[in-house]
Amino acid sequence: MAQQKPDIVVKVRDLKTAFGAHVVHDGLNLDVRRGEILGVVGGSGTGKSVLLKAIIGLLKPQSGTIEINGQDRATMTDAEDRLSRRDWGVLFQDGALFTSLTVAQNIQVPLREHFHMSPSLMKDLALSKLQMAGLSLDAAAKFPSDLSGGMRKRAALARSLALDPDLLFLDEPTAGLDPIGAAAFDELVQELCRSLGLTVFLVTHDLDTLVRVCDRIAVLGDQKILINAPLEEVMAFDHPWVQEYFHGPRARAAGAKD
Repeated sequence: MAQQKPDIVVKVRDLKTAFGAHVVHDGLNLDVRRGEILGVVGGSGTGKSVLLKAIIGLLKPQSGTIEINGQDRATMTDAEDRLSRRDWGVLFQDGALFTSLTVAQNIQVPLREHFHMSPSLMKDLALSKLQMAGLSLDAAAKFPSDLSGGMRKRAALARSLALDPDLLFLDEPTAGLDPIGAAAFDELVQELCRSLGLTVFLVTHDLDTLVRVCDRIAVLGDQKILINAPLEEVMAFDHPWVQEYFHGPRARAAGAKD
C-alpha cells in the first residue's frame, strides 16, 4: 500500500540563505499546501528566486530545514534525492530551454535522465506534453529560436510536466509576455492545476497573476515571509511595501481592468 503524502507539500523552517556577508533570508518559514497555487511576491532583492532555488536544491542554505513531501532534503541520499525529483517539475524564469535541441528533444531530457524507454514512447510522451501545454504538434520539430516568447514559455512548461509531477515550481512564468499572452498562460496553469491535481509554487511580480490564479500569497520582505494568506488578508496587512504594491497606482490600474 502506497504511503499517503502529507498535506503540506513544501515545509521550510528557519531558513537562512546568504551570499558571503549578504544575508538574503534569515529565519524564514513557509508552508505550501497540497493542491494550492501559492504565489510568492516581494520587492526587488528580497530573494524570491533564491528561495525557489534553495527549495529545489540548486542553492545550499546556511541553516534551516526544507522538506518536500515530508522528506528532509538535507538528509536524503543521492538515490532518494533522484527519486524525489520525479515528483516535481521546474519552469525557470527564462524557460532555460536547450537552444541546440528541438522542442520535442527538450521535453525528452527529463525522461532520458530518469527512465529507460524506447524512442517511440519518448516521442509519444513529448507530443502529449506539448498538447497539454497548449502547443500544436508541429512545434515539436522546431528549435527554441523559432518560437515566440509565449510559445517558449509553453514549451518549457511542457518539459516541466514530462515526469507527471504533482508539484510545479514556476519562476516568473508570465515575465515578458503581453497582457493577453499572460492571461492565457495563467488560465492554462489554473486548468492544469485543477485537472492534474497539481500543487504550484509560483514566483511572480505580476499582480494580475496573483489576483487571477493564486489561492494564497506569500509576501517576502525583511528577510522573512511577512504573511502567507488569501488575497483579502494580504491586502489588509499593515506593511509599507504590501500597501504600496496592493493599493498603489499599479494595483488601481489592475482593478480598473476587471
